[in-house]
Amino acid sequence: MRVHAQSVNFNADAKLIDFVQQRMDKLDLFYDRVIHSDVFMKVENTSAKENKVVEIKVHVPKDSFVVKKQCKSFEEAVDSACSSLERRLIKRKQKLKSKAV
Repeated sequence: MRVHAQSVNFNADAKLIDFVQQRMDKLDLFYDRVIHSDVFMKVENTSAKENKVVEIKVHVPKDSFVVKKQCKSFEEAVDSACSSLERRLIKRKQKLKSKAV
């Protein structure tokens, strides 16, 4: 799957980009028709510890899913967002199977 990662208000290192790519590649196990995805990582200027925001948009045929998570680290936020996307993709796959039957 093609993943377009974009960092806002900071420069993402290669280790973080690789983590995002690996985690997003796991989504293919749940739904293999994902076209591409956009990952936006932002650092908000707040005094709270949970100032890392990750927004993931996954494009599938005729639809797209958007998940936004805010956590203490980007890795935690990406992991949480991907877990939500896994559930949504499984639901979509089951819905398509039920229509086909």
